[in-house]
Amino acid sequence: MKVLQICLKPPLPEIDGGCKAINNITQGLLQNNIEVKVLTLSTFKHPFKKEAYNHEYISQTNIESAYINTRVKLIPAFLNLFSSNSYNIERFYSKEFEELIVKTIQQNKFDVILLESLYVSKYLNAIKKNTTAKIIYRAHNIESEIWERNASQEQGIKKSYLNILVKRLRLYERNIINQFDGIAAITEKDKNNLKQMGCEVPIVVIPFGINIDDYIINNDSQKNSIFHIGSMDWKPNQNGIKWFLDNVWGKVAEKLPSIEFNLAGKDMPGWLINHQQDGVNVIGEVQSATDFINQNSIMVIPLFVASGMRIKIVEGMALGKLVIATSIAAEGITYEDKKNIVIANTKEEFVAAIINYSTNIEDQKRIAKKGRELIESNYDNQLIVNNLAEFFKQLN
Repeated sequence: MKVLQICLKPPLPEIDGGCKAINNITQGLLQNNIEVKVLTLSTFKHPFKKEAYNHEYISQTNIESAYINTRVKLIPAFLNLFSSNSYNIERFYSKEFEELIVKTIQQNKFDVILLESLYVSKYLNAIKKNTTAKIIYRAHNIESEIWERNASQEQGIKKSYLNILVKRLRLYERNIINQFDGIAAITEKDKNNLKQMGCEVPIVVIPFGINIDDYIINNDSQKNSIFHIGSMDWKPNQNGIKWFLDNVWGKVAEKLPSIEFNLAGKDMPGWLINHQQDGVNVIGEVQSATDFINQNSIMVIPLFVASGMRIKIVEGMALGKLVIATSIAAEGITYEDKKNIVIANTKEEFVAAIINYSTNIEDQKRIAKKGRELIESNYDNQLIVNNLAEFFKQLN
């Protein structure tokens, strides 16, 4: 079997969850002796860096890229208001990338073309005109749901503008889903949402998976501390952390004055870098996310806008950490509250959970251990990719 994987962003370096989700599928397919060719967009936020790829990866995938400027431009954004097109989608269309895709499928015979995210679906018509391969949409999220939740957090003109974007994006999403030969949703919830949107093509749940052997628990330098790690250029992460600092941390620090909150992530905004609060350490980007997670004890994910799966939660659980998260953040994970994760949706619940599990270490360890077991049994990457490969075979 030969697969063409078309990506919104370069798989490497794995600077965020989306990159990891893409790369894990690539690696899993290769391990299944499936040929993979990778084409990716390159942007100012996610540039293609050839030096990030070793010789073996380049040899196996023959990865190629095309640059596109996806920055929001005032005049095109304004003019878009007078059309019916989704500006969210239009920003990711590149004639150069389309030509690269067409050239690639004309020069090779693929069995499956896998589109990683809704934002590369703009190339679907050009693909269909040039191949008989089965075209699969890997739905990392319900994109209109994320934007709808974003809009709900805003006010005034910005809220009105975002609601326009939501309406157009939802319409685009509904109109495109039945133009694929199959859909690989990342969560059961997303699968159900796609069906409610009118999806009639075959659809399967292919969650984010990890190679569990890569996640070695090392608590030698662990402190009894609270931590968060994530891409801090993503607005929902910023908003969640601001809410946490404003509403939760002060009350925790009053009860537990010696405990620390360690915050790591790339592209830390200036207001966070300069933030001053007792017990809060804003570290910024770390060389090894695994080492950082191992050095701390309780992961908090105060996220109120999301869709799909939060990969950092999977990684935190894999490294044996107790995770306290909102129900929105934990969507897509087959958890049991207070068995393998702790759900908190209000400031009172976050404060109570942090104080409880910071002082009751045995309960903390018990839930953390069950979290690791959940990841081992449900989110092993090879098992997940085997299911995806089987889905490919069923469609061919």
